[in-house]
Amino acid sequence: MLYWLLKYVLLGPLLKLIFRPQVEGLHHVPATGPVILASNHLSFSDSIFTPLIISRRVTFVAKAEYFTGKGIKGWLTKMFFVGTGTIPVDRSGGQAARAALDTQLRVLRAGGVAGIYPEGTRSPDGRLYRGKTGVARLALESGAVVVPVAMLNADEIQPPGTLIPRIDRVRIRFGAPLDFSRYAGLAGDRFVERAVTDEIMYELMELSGREYVDIYAQKLKPVPA
Repeated sequence: MLYWLLKYVLLGPLLKLIFRPQVEGLHHVPATGPVILASNHLSFSDSIFTPLIISRRVTFVAKAEYFTGKGIKGWLTKMFFVGTGTIPVDRSGGQAARAALDTQLRVLRAGGVAGIYPEGTRSPDGRLYRGKTGVARLALESGAVVVPVAMLNADEIQPPGTLIPRIDRVRIRFGAPLDFSRYAGLAGDRFVERAVTDEIMYELMELSGREYVDIYAQKLKPVPA
């Protein structure tokens, strides 16, 4: 209930008025059935703008730190993500990360829409980085189509580390759905999952016009002491 209240009453109308989303290819998002929205990740606001323009409910995952902040800011952040149906994910990997994917798999098997950032983290410099194979596992296990989503200027509106976004028109581009049914039954095959992931990343590169770097973005980010 809070998801729809935020989207259509408390937050959505104001955000649309301020940022005036310019959207290309929205017709590529199927009106029914399981769909994976695979997006490049430029800004904290990506998870706000994408669901804002899609009539269907979108379930994203977000790093667990967003749910454990302290003080009023931490509580407000947690309530926002809980209210929008976002799933916390422990990015240390292993079983914790698998649990988040399993939750999104249930969303897809129920005919819903799952949002995912194949890079696994925000781009440190705006370029597009190597995708992790979780998106392929979701697609192969659920049978869902994958719609690539290019965030075109979210990093200009709210650069990483910036709390207050700059007022500008947000631009988003949706690509044609990718069908991986030809790989049915091959979930768990690491070569197939890498091929599927690379195909998705290629489409994101074409849609976004961003330079592609064949390493994981996480490797470029400083490791906490």
